Amino acid sequence: MTLGTQVAAQLPYLRRYARALTGSQTTGDAFVRATLEAALGDPELQRSLGGGRVPLYRAFNKVWSSACMEVAVEVPVGSGDLELAAQRRLAAVTPLNRQALLLTTLEDFSVEDAAAVMDLEVSQVDALIQAAIAEIDRESTASVLIIEDEPLIAMQLEDLVHALGHDICGTAATRTQAQEVVAQRQPGLVLADIQLADGSSGLDAVDDILRLEDVPVIFITAYPERLLTGDRPEPTYLITKPFQEATVRAAISQALFFNSSRPIG
Repeated sequence: MTLGTQVAAQLPYLRRYARALTGSQTTGDAFVRATLEAALGDPELQRSLGGGRVPLYRAFNKVWSSACMEVAVEVPVGSGDLELAAQRRLAAVTPLNRQALLLTTLEDFSVEDAAAVMDLEVSQVDALIQAAIAEIDRESTASVLIIEDEPLIAMQLEDLVHALGHDICGTAATRTQAQEVVAQRQPGLVLADIQLADGSSGLDAVDDILRLEDVPVIFITAYPERLLTGDRPEPTYLITKPFQEATVRAAISQALFFNSSRPIG
Protein backbone atom coordinates (compact mmCIF):
# COMPACT_ATOMS: atom_id res chain seq x y z
CA MET A 1 0.00 0.00 0.00
CA THR A 2 1.40 3.39 -1.00
CA LEU A 3 1.78 6.27 1.45
CA GLY A 4 -0.90 8.22 -0.39
CA THR A 5 -3.35 5.34 -0.07
CA GLN A 6 -2.58 4.94 3.65
CA VAL A 7 -3.15 8.62 4.35
CA ALA A 8 -6.29 8.77 2.20
CA ALA A 9 -7.84 5.94 4.21
CA GLN A 10 -7.46 7.99 7.42
CA LEU A 11 -8.55 11.37 6.05
CA PRO A 12 -12.31 10.97 6.70
CA TYR A 13 -11.62 10.38 10.37
CA LEU A 14 -9.13 13.22 10.62
CA ARG A 15 -11.80 15.46 9.07
CA ARG A 16 -14.26 14.27 11.71
CA TYR A 17 -11.85 15.21 14.49
CA ALA A 18 -10.88 18.52 12.88
CA ARG A 19 -14.52 19.57 12.45
CA ALA A 20 -15.41 18.69 16.03
CA LEU A 21 -12.28 20.45 17.28
CA THR A 22 -13.03 23.68 15.40
CA GLY A 23 -16.83 23.55 15.46
CA SER A 24 -16.90 24.06 11.69
CA GLN A 25 -16.69 21.93 8.57
CA THR A 26 -14.99 24.72 6.64
CA THR A 27 -12.38 25.50 9.28
CA GLY A 28 -11.75 21.85 10.15
CA ASP A 29 -11.24 20.86 6.52
CA ALA A 30 -8.93 23.84 6.03
CA PHE A 31 -6.69 22.61 8.86
CA VAL A 32 -6.62 19.14 7.32
CA ARG A 33 -5.51 20.63 4.00
CA ALA A 34 -2.87 22.70 5.79
CA THR A 35 -1.54 19.52 7.41
CA LEU A 36 -1.23 17.78 4.05
CA GLU A 37 0.45 20.83 2.53
CA ALA A 38 2.94 20.89 5.41
CA ALA A 39 3.73 17.23 4.75
CA LEU A 40 4.28 17.89 1.05
CA GLY A 41 6.88 20.53 1.94
CA ASP A 42 8.65 18.42 4.54
CA PRO A 43 9.96 15.03 3.33
CA GLU A 44 10.71 13.83 6.87
CA LEU A 45 7.18 14.65 8.04
CA GLN A 46 5.79 13.04 4.91
CA ARG A 47 7.66 9.79 5.58
CA SER A 48 6.44 9.72 9.18
CA LEU A 49 2.82 9.57 8.01
CA GLY A 50 3.40 5.98 6.91
CA GLY A 51 3.30 5.07 10.61
CA GLY A 52 -0.51 5.20 10.76
CA ARG A 53 -3.07 7.35 12.55
CA VAL A 54 -0.91 8.63 15.40
CA PRO A 55 1.71 10.39 13.22
CA LEU A 56 -1.04 11.86 11.00
CA TYR A 57 -2.98 13.26 13.95
CA ARG A 58 0.27 14.42 15.55
CA ALA A 59 1.13 16.36 12.40
CA PHE A 60 -2.35 17.86 12.42
CA ASN A 61 -2.02 18.78 16.09
CA LYS A 62 1.21 20.69 15.41
CA VAL A 63 -0.51 22.74 12.68
CA TRP A 64 -3.50 23.35 14.96
CA SER A 65 -1.35 24.30 17.97
CA SER A 66 0.72 26.68 15.87
CA ALA A 67 -2.43 28.42 14.65
CA CYS A 68 -3.74 28.72 18.22
CA MET A 69 -0.46 30.34 19.28
CA GLU A 70 -0.78 32.84 16.45
CA VAL A 71 -4.26 33.75 17.67
CA ALA A 72 -2.87 34.24 21.18
CA VAL A 73 -0.12 36.63 20.12
CA GLU A 74 -2.60 38.58 17.98
CA VAL A 75 -4.39 39.85 21.09
CA PRO A 76 -3.39 43.55 21.27
CA VAL A 77 -3.62 45.68 24.37
CA GLY A 78 -6.01 48.61 24.44
CA SER A 79 -7.08 48.49 20.83
CA GLY A 80 -10.84 48.41 21.25
CA ASP A 81 -12.70 46.31 18.69
CA LEU A 82 -9.55 44.50 17.53
CA GLU A 83 -8.80 43.36 21.05
CA LEU A 84 -12.39 42.20 21.54
CA ALA A 85 -12.34 40.23 18.28
CA ALA A 86 -9.10 38.51 19.22
CA GLN A 87 -10.41 37.67 22.67
CA ARG A 88 -13.51 36.14 21.07
CA ARG A 89 -11.31 33.98 18.84
CA LEU A 90 -9.38 32.80 21.89
CA ALA A 91 -12.63 32.00 23.70
CA ALA A 92 -13.65 29.75 20.81
CA VAL A 93 -10.41 27.75 20.76
CA THR A 94 -11.03 24.23 22.01
CA PRO A 95 -9.00 23.88 25.24
CA LEU A 96 -6.55 21.04 25.84
CA ASN A 97 -8.87 19.07 28.10
CA ARG A 98 -11.52 18.88 25.39
CA GLN A 99 -8.90 17.92 22.80
CA ALA A 100 -7.83 15.01 25.00
CA LEU A 101 -11.44 13.91 25.48
CA LEU A 102 -12.22 14.07 21.75
CA LEU A 103 -9.13 12.03 20.88
CA THR A 104 -9.97 9.28 23.36
CA THR A 105 -13.73 9.16 22.71
CA LEU A 106 -14.69 10.41 19.25
CA GLU A 107 -11.47 9.07 17.69
CA ASP A 108 -11.05 6.11 20.07
CA PHE A 109 -7.33 6.61 20.69
CA SER A 110 -5.79 5.04 23.77
CA VAL A 111 -4.55 7.50 26.40
CA GLU A 112 -0.99 6.57 25.38
CA ASP A 113 -1.65 7.35 21.72
CA ALA A 114 -3.45 10.58 22.61
CA ALA A 115 -0.40 11.59 24.63
CA ALA A 116 1.79 10.95 21.58
CA VAL A 117 -0.55 13.02 19.39
CA MET A 118 -0.58 15.92 21.85
CA ASP A 119 3.12 15.62 22.76
CA LEU A 120 2.27 15.26 26.46
CA GLU A 121 2.89 12.75 29.22
CA VAL A 122 0.27 10.04 29.74
CA SER A 123 -0.41 11.36 33.25
CA GLN A 124 -1.07 14.81 31.83
CA VAL A 125 -3.59 13.47 29.33
CA ASP A 126 -5.30 11.47 32.07
CA ALA A 127 -5.65 14.63 34.13
CA LEU A 128 -6.99 16.58 31.13
CA ILE A 129 -9.64 13.93 30.45
CA GLN A 130 -10.81 13.99 34.06
CA ALA A 131 -10.97 17.79 33.95
CA ALA A 132 -13.07 17.65 30.78
CA ILE A 133 -15.49 15.16 32.34
CA ALA A 134 -15.85 17.36 35.41
CA GLU A 135 -16.49 20.34 33.16
CA ILE A 136 -19.26 18.46 31.33
CA ASP A 137 -20.94 17.74 34.65
CA ARG A 138 -21.15 21.51 35.28
CA GLU A 139 -22.61 22.46 31.89
CA SER A 140 -25.94 24.22 31.60
CA THR A 141 -28.90 22.22 30.36
CA ALA A 142 -30.22 22.08 26.81
CA SER A 143 -33.44 20.83 25.24
CA VAL A 144 -32.59 17.92 22.94
CA LEU A 145 -34.48 16.53 19.95
CA ILE A 146 -33.67 12.90 19.09
CA ILE A 147 -34.32 11.80 15.50
CA GLU A 148 -33.83 8.02 15.49
CA ASP A 149 -35.94 5.22 14.02
CA GLU A 150 -34.54 2.36 16.15
CA PRO A 151 -36.55 2.35 19.43
CA LEU A 152 -33.79 0.78 21.53
CA ILE A 153 -31.20 3.27 20.31
CA ALA A 154 -33.64 6.14 20.86
CA MET A 155 -34.20 4.98 24.44
CA GLN A 156 -30.45 4.64 24.99
CA LEU A 157 -29.94 8.20 23.77
CA GLU A 158 -32.79 9.46 25.95
CA ASP A 159 -31.23 7.86 29.03
CA LEU A 160 -27.84 9.35 28.21
CA VAL A 161 -29.24 12.82 27.58
CA HIS A 162 -31.12 12.73 30.89
CA ALA A 163 -28.02 11.45 32.71
CA LEU A 164 -26.12 14.50 31.44
CA GLY A 165 -28.76 16.76 32.95
CA HIS A 166 -30.43 17.78 29.68
CA ASP A 167 -34.12 17.39 28.85
CA ILE A 168 -35.85 15.84 25.83
CA CYS A 169 -38.08 18.13 23.80
CA GLY A 170 -39.18 15.16 21.67
CA THR A 171 -38.24 12.05 19.72
CA ALA A 172 -38.97 11.35 16.07
CA ALA A 173 -38.58 8.33 13.79
CA THR A 174 -39.35 10.17 10.54
CA ARG A 175 -38.87 13.58 8.95
CA THR A 176 -42.58 14.34 9.38
CA GLN A 177 -42.49 13.50 13.08
CA ALA A 178 -39.47 15.76 13.52
CA GLN A 179 -41.38 18.61 11.88
CA GLU A 180 -44.28 18.02 14.28
CA VAL A 181 -42.02 18.13 17.33
CA VAL A 182 -40.28 21.32 16.23
CA ALA A 183 -43.64 22.98 15.55
CA GLN A 184 -44.37 22.58 19.27
CA ARG A 185 -40.94 23.31 20.76
CA GLN A 186 -37.63 24.51 19.37
CA PRO A 187 -34.68 22.29 20.39
CA GLY A 188 -31.35 23.55 21.64
CA LEU A 189 -29.54 20.50 20.23
CA VAL A 190 -30.37 17.75 17.74
CA LEU A 191 -29.15 14.15 17.69
CA ALA A 192 -30.04 12.67 14.31
CA ASP A 193 -29.71 9.34 12.53
CA ILE A 194 -29.16 9.50 8.77
CA GLN A 195 -31.57 6.80 7.54
CA LEU A 196 -35.07 7.02 9.03
CA ALA A 197 -37.98 4.59 9.33
CA ASP A 198 -40.05 5.62 6.31
CA GLY A 199 -37.07 5.98 3.99
CA SER A 200 -36.78 9.69 4.71
CA SER A 201 -33.44 11.28 5.51
CA GLY A 202 -32.22 12.66 8.81
CA LEU A 203 -30.25 15.16 6.76
CA ASP A 204 -33.49 16.52 5.26
CA ALA A 205 -35.15 16.56 8.67
CA VAL A 206 -32.28 18.63 10.05
CA ASP A 207 -32.40 20.99 7.05
CA ASP A 208 -36.05 21.68 7.93
CA ILE A 209 -35.02 22.62 11.47
CA LEU A 210 -32.07 24.78 10.42
CA ARG A 211 -34.34 26.84 8.17
CA LEU A 212 -36.13 27.91 11.35
CA GLU A 213 -33.28 28.21 13.82
CA ASP A 214 -29.50 27.88 14.04
CA VAL A 215 -29.02 24.88 16.33
CA PRO A 216 -26.07 22.48 16.82
CA VAL A 217 -26.60 19.04 15.27
CA ILE A 218 -24.84 15.74 15.91
CA PHE A 219 -25.36 13.05 13.27
CA ILE A 220 -25.16 9.36 14.08
CA THR A 221 -24.40 6.87 11.29
CA ALA A 222 -22.87 3.48 10.63
CA TYR A 223 -21.02 4.88 7.60
CA PRO A 224 -19.27 8.12 8.61
CA GLU A 225 -16.78 8.00 5.76
CA ARG A 226 -19.63 8.67 3.30
CA LEU A 227 -20.23 12.05 4.93
CA LEU A 228 -16.59 13.05 5.43
CA THR A 229 -15.31 13.56 1.90
CA GLY A 230 -14.90 17.34 2.16
CA ASP A 231 -16.50 17.73 -1.28
CA ARG A 232 -19.85 19.26 -0.22
CA PRO A 233 -21.64 20.75 2.80
CA GLU A 234 -21.37 18.01 5.42
CA PRO A 235 -21.94 17.55 9.18
CA THR A 236 -19.62 19.15 11.69
CA TYR A 237 -20.32 16.54 14.37
CA LEU A 238 -20.52 12.90 13.38
CA ILE A 239 -20.68 9.79 15.59
CA THR A 240 -20.16 6.25 14.35
CA LYS A 241 -22.66 3.48 15.10
CA PRO A 242 -22.45 1.44 17.25
CA PHE A 243 -21.44 4.24 19.58
CA GLN A 244 -19.99 4.44 23.07
CA GLU A 245 -21.80 6.62 25.58
CA ALA A 246 -18.58 8.51 26.29
CA THR A 247 -18.40 9.45 22.61
CA VAL A 248 -21.91 10.87 22.60
CA ARG A 249 -21.18 12.73 25.85
CA ALA A 250 -18.07 14.34 24.38
CA ALA A 251 -19.81 15.29 21.12
CA ILE A 252 -22.75 16.88 22.95
CA SER A 253 -20.39 18.86 25.16
CA GLN A 254 -18.35 20.09 22.19
CA ALA A 255 -21.41 21.08 20.19
CA LEU A 256 -22.82 23.05 23.11
CA PHE A 257 -19.39 24.63 23.73
CA PHE A 258 -19.35 26.13 20.24
CA ASN A 259 -23.01 27.07 20.43
CA SER A 260 -22.09 29.45 23.24
CA SER A 261 -18.69 30.55 21.90
CA ARG A 262 -18.80 30.48 18.12
CA PRO A 263 -15.55 31.00 16.18
CA ILE A 264 -15.26 34.13 14.09
CA GLY A 265 -15.34 33.81 10.31
